[in-house]
Amino acid sequence: MRTELCFYVNGMPHRVAGRDAFLTLSDYLRRNQNLTGTKIVCSEGDCGACSVLVGRIHDGVLHYAAVDSCIQFLYQVDGAHVVTVEGLKKNGALHPVQQAMIDCHGSQCGFCTPGFVTTMASLFENGGTRREEPLTSAELRDALSGNLCRCTGYVQIIEAGCSIDPASVPRMKNVFDEKALVADLAERVREEVRIEARDAEGHDLVVYLPLSWEAAARFKAESEETVVIAGATDIGVQRNKGRVTPRRILSLARVEGDDTISVADGLLTIGARTVWSAVERAMRDLIPDYYNILLRFGGPQIRNAGTVGGNLVNASPIADSIPFHFVTETELELISPSGTRRVPIEKFYLGYKKLDLKQDELLARVVARLPGDGEILKLYKVSKRKNLDISTFTAAIAVQLDGSTVASARIAYGGVGPVVLRLPQTEAFLAGKPFTEETMRAAGRTARGEITPITDVRGSAAYRSQLAENILVRFYHDVAAQAAAV
Repeated sequence: MRTELCFYVNGMPHRVAGRDAFLTLSDYLRRNQNLTGTKIVCSEGDCGACSVLVGRIHDGVLHYAAVDSCIQFLYQVDGAHVVTVEGLKKNGALHPVQQAMIDCHGSQCGFCTPGFVTTMASLFENGGTRREEPLTSAELRDALSGNLCRCTGYVQIIEAGCSIDPASVPRMKNVFDEKALVADLAERVREEVRIEARDAEGHDLVVYLPLSWEAAARFKAESEETVVIAGATDIGVQRNKGRVTPRRILSLARVEGDDTISVADGLLTIGARTVWSAVERAMRDLIPDYYNILLRFGGPQIRNAGTVGGNLVNASPIADSIPFHFVTETELELISPSGTRRVPIEKFYLGYKKLDLKQDELLARVVARLPGDGEILKLYKVSKRKNLDISTFTAAIAVQLDGSTVASARIAYGGVGPVVLRLPQTEAFLAGKPFTEETMRAAGRTARGEITPITDVRGSAAYRSQLAENILVRFYHDVAAQAAAV
């Protein structure tokens, strides 16, 4: 078992032990390594100024993705290769993305520029294979939705991205000695890691990176103070804002397996450690409505780090993914040293932030039922802005039609109670009714009576109640428009 973190930064090996192992990645880069090109602004993962590339081994090569280093802890990059804006240069020459930002005047005050550069550079990486076509404006707007330019120089930034010839962009495998990196890192990721230290106030610190779910569950069971960290996209924000100080940490970053997606016998199985960007790619053709919701699920840097399991266990009543899993009658596979058990997702949430999850259990897999033939599934998210915003209201509506009659319906709303809610009375009302606007309006009035929204900074209780009613009418018109277009 190792007692130090092992990773690379810009091609150079790093070994970190003691209290430094508990730093955020951004603090380590800036304060310990003087790599100050990585900027810190929001400390929430909203602005992308701290974006770096993180390469992890898949199928024998390094796959790079942009992440927000301010909400990544250093132990999360054990066994990985981190590339900062300083590391993009090859033989002293600027990276083509850097040069394009200069040529197109994409950098104004310059504070956000490194984050834009690293995020844009990641778009030319695909497991080391070469991109053939130039970036499009639409692609860039989606890809850069997790980066904020306060000078609003977006036109020039988009122009810079579109101007880059993919053939001129060196792959990371050519900038760095990938063969040597992979050979070393492949050895490191086969080792468990446990680091103990004391912080400046004398508190004991421990972080454990196991290789198996069973070992992870045993460590979790040892203390109620254990904080489980997968993507850290939520706990990282809380730590930066002084709300929590995790000291006994179970990191799932290195648990083997269960970060894959499979489809068999009408079931969709997703490993709890699977990051949202992987789910997004898988859903593009499989469940397009889910794919469209995921495009608004934080920025790309958040989706490259946040995990399916973390989102479900965090148990927010406005989590964008939970309504989908309610209407697909998902089962959660929980693992402990004594074995596994499955819990229907509706029974998993016992109250606000209260779960049917024992002290020695961890969420390992998520099993959802795919929409059946002729079943119509629509997902909705209402927020103040389109991208990178917390939801005010969410909904998942699945309807099975028999001709022009509703044979059955499954409806789940988020943001209207302490947990995501199924609406059994509304579902029962719709069964056997004609699928008309009048029916859906009446169903909306029924839905009002099944929810208990509150007023907060994102919207009033009255507004949420109206959304709960209106969304069923919206569903009807969306289905009608889709049918008319066929």
